[in-house]
Amino acid sequence: MHDETVRGDELLAKVLSDRYGADVSSAELVPIGTETINRRVTLSDSRRIFVKQYLSSADLRQAKTAWTMSEFCRNGHVPTPRVWPNQDGEIITRVDGTAWVVTDEMTGRVATGPMTLQRAQYIGLLLGRIHTALASYPPPARIRQTRWRTAPIDTALAATETVLARAIDQHDPQLCRLRGELKQRRDDLQTHVPRLRSGLPDQLVVQAGHADFTRTNLLAQEDVITAVLDFQGETCLPAWELGRAAFDPRTVANSPSWRQRAIRLVGAYLFENPRLPYADVRACARVALLYLLFSLYGATTAEYGLPAPAEVDLRRYWFERQVTIRRLLDELEDIEVALAEIRPGRWDRS
Repeated sequence: MHDETVRGDELLAKVLSDRYGADVSSAELVPIGTETINRRVTLSDSRRIFVKQYLSSADLRQAKTAWTMSEFCRNGHVPTPRVWPNQDGEIITRVDGTAWVVTDEMTGRVATGPMTLQRAQYIGLLLGRIHTALASYPPPARIRQTRWRTAPIDTALAATETVLARAIDQHDPQLCRLRGELKQRRDDLQTHVPRLRSGLPDQLVVQAGHADFTRTNLLAQEDVITAVLDFQGETCLPAWELGRAAFDPRTVANSPSWRQRAIRLVGAYLFENPRLPYADVRACARVALLYLLFSLYGATTAEYGLPAPAEVDLRRYWFERQVTIRRLLDELEDIEVALAEIRPGRWDRS
């Protein structure tokens, strides 16, 4: 990535001048992103923009799909960044073997704490709006994986052993704790997954979705969501996306009122998208739990090469997921009863 960053620094002014008719005053790297090198740029006329330089390994066809969906939702009153077309009208610009996307800079920042009741409501409204808009969008060819729904449990059990071996090789400083957590995960997979799967509806709605609608892709000012970022350009299950948002691990693990926040979010979602079948709504907590059980993201961190603050946050995220699994397992029956009682138009009464 270092060489591509240097190459991008050299080309940035040329790309903006030649392809967008804009002159750079200053630029700063933003240390986020896995497929992109990101920069905040101030132009000579004082406008501020956000510039993504795609790594050479990135799938540009997929990136174009994602940005097209983002623009589609922006036209449906979702606060997504406006993409700048280049002088040829294209949203992805290719220059000397590099690829670029330019957008407006959006206000707000990623919220670091649990959802408040008001923010949960706002998030639910926006996700419902996204799903309503994308219900008429042609489903993308790439489909979000559903290992939690179909993969053999033995596959997940083997993955926990792989994670443990990796942690040993990396001399993980929290190896003893991780060993215990992975043992608990294996027990949970064997004990609970068959029962949880048997309670899912035979059919869940499938459509185009954001596919990564999580806290880190939402910018907020106080309790207002000011931007929805990083559409993935995929087909997914609205129940999965709704469950991930409603049972956000940072909220579940750190707020005594996490159930109230989840119910408020789902109620607000149904205000904007009342067409989602109630079987899908009721299943969203179960889906979120299954997804967490099959995900080992964050168990080890060394392989990601993250800056120190990001590594600390990822370790915290793993811990919060562990807590969330326990709480959802303990209270799933009551949560599903509460979800089944939500009706559109009553989202603000919880």
